[in-house]
Amino acid sequence: MANTISRSLHDVGLAAWFGGTLANAVALNAAAAEAGSDKATGAVANAGWDRWTPINAAAIGAHLIGSVGQLAGNKDRLAQQQGVAGMSAVKTLLTAAALGVTAYSRVLGKIVSQNGATPSKRGTKASKTAKGEVAAAQAKLDQLQWAIPAITGALVVVTSYAGEQQRPAEVRRGIVEKNSSL
Repeated sequence: MANTISRSLHDVGLAAWFGGTLANAVALNAAAAEAGSDKATGAVANAGWDRWTPINAAAIGAHLIGSVGQLAGNKDRLAQQQGVAGMSAVKTLLTAAALGVTAYSRVLGKIVSQNGATPSKRGTKASKTAKGEVAAAQAKLDQLQWAIPAITGALVVVTSYAGEQQRPAEVRRGIVEKNSSL
């Protein structure tokens, strides 16, 4: 049961982190441009991202708690099965990268949000009247909005691979391979 809970936290948290950031990049930022004016566009984008932030934080927290639970639940496979440690290292590096990009994006998002209804052409495209620091933050966010779904999407793929490694035949083969290489 504990493994089901940790797997659920891991997977649902990752799904929300990936899906929410992708949806906001694809839909919210572009849809904000239809708000009627550059100032309204900035206000809509800020409101949307500010509403997403606590949900995203909860999703990331759930994913991290689930990840720790998955590591604990699979510690024997981690030690005994060929390929599991490498896969876990890749997942850890991708998670660290996603956390770093997410945190940096939030810092930039706060710069934009704290300036109120930042004049924008769309969520991450500053209008010509946007202030220097805000316009610079929006330019960086325009690039980073795609990095988070790309990295978390890669995490989804590695998680699928991890699931394949848990098939009984794969476990047996991996244990034999690890023992034969000692």
